[in-house]
Amino acid sequence: MASIAAAEPCFLSSRRARLTPPSLLSKHSSRNLVSSSPPIRVNLVSKRNGRSPVLAMAGVQHLRGSPMRTEGLRFAVVVAKFNEVVTKLLLEGALDTFRRYLIKDEDIVVVEVPGSFEIPVVATHLAKTGKYHAVLCIGAVVRGDTTHYDAVANSAASGVLSAGLNSGVPCIFGVLTCDDMDQALNRAGGKSGNKGAEAALSAIEMASLLEHHLKK
Repeated sequence: MASIAAAEPCFLSSRRARLTPPSLLSKHSSRNLVSSSPPIRVNLVSKRNGRSPVLAMAGVQHLRGSPMRTEGLRFAVVVAKFNEVVTKLLLEGALDTFRRYLIKDEDIVVVEVPGSFEIPVVATHLAKTGKYHAVLCIGAVVRGDTTHYDAVANSAASGVLSAGLNSGVPCIFGVLTCDDMDQALNRAGGKSGNKGAEAALSAIEMASLLEHHLKK
């Protein structure tokens, strides 16, 4: 029969803790945000007829990027000028999120490109410089009467993915692909939130994960 040793309480991080920037932590007790209990440790031991253990496993490790550990992190933002009424709002949301999580302005570089189709090549170049811990890609592609929308949207998505895979630097896809302008505006600070802000938070977490946990 297998016996399981008593396990310590599992370390849990609430969604509230994830979304609360360091600039607001002074207003709240940290005890209300994150449990101070140590990570869970489970020991499994299998015995046969009272003989010596034949299986032992312990210390499962969970790694995740923390938006609370941003010191020294640098970010590049590639933003498309096409559909600027939308991308400008997405950029503002992203920059506001970086500042909320104490990213200094001098650690952020914004590069403008004509449209979303041109984002991947610039993102790849920036990622390969080694100067940035993550590259955030912002654009807006709105469906029209032709198949041009599908070509641009697919190329942008696959290109940003390739930029990250080829460079080893997180390249975050913050390009909206919408059926009409109302959908785009709703996702650029309207009733559906600001996807630029959400993408910036993803960039912070991915940069933190690689820098603090997965760096060789």
